[in-house]
Amino acid sequence: MQKPNYRIDPMFMRNEYDMDGKWNFPVIKKQELSFESTVELIAVSDTSKTDTKNLHKGVHFFVDDPRFEDIFRHPERTLDKFNRYRFLLLPDFSLFADMPLWRQIESIGKSRWCGAYWQAHNLTVIPTVSWSLYPSYDFCFDGIERGSIVGVGMIGCKYNKTAFLRGYNAMIERVEPSHIICLGHPFPEMDGDITVVDYMESRRTAR
Repeated sequence: MQKPNYRIDPMFMRNEYDMDGKWNFPVIKKQELSFESTVELIAVSDTSKTDTKNLHKGVHFFVDDPRFEDIFRHPERTLDKFNRYRFLLLPDFSLFADMPLWRQIESIGKSRWCGAYWQAHNLTVIPTVSWSLYPSYDFCFDGIERGSIVGVGMIGCKYNKTAFLRGYNAMIERVEPSHIICLGHPFPEMDGDITVVDYMESRRTAR
């Protein structure tokens, strides 16, 4: 019986980009974004190929995973739609504290790979940074160039402020972001050059 030749499928290995860290995550290159005008975001679930009024916005993925899980399996299907928007935040695959570490590592790897794929196709990509508890710090900041603009989301974070701020401060130290796009209202203790995008406003103006 002939063994399957997985190398025939170019999406199987997913090792075509520069890699970083212990887990060889694809690297998201630092990209520039002007903050002279207002930064607005639209949820990935509100984007479409026929959208004409939201193309000045960036796309965020702070929604349930099933709404964008398919982008990792079939990234080629995303290009015609996403290249119409101003920029993309990285997909925010779930990183729950009670999720086993191998699943958390997988979530970060999938997110980084999607971003590297989009950058290779000339889309503007801003890394989304997320974390769970302290063990996730071993990998959740890898694959992001120091001094990058980054995005963070505040949805659900207010239920565990202490854990969120601990991870946020670790991100500031490790990534040294030049600017932070924050979806939702930040805690007063959050340092950095922060641009706030109201979550509910981003949903109201999408339609």
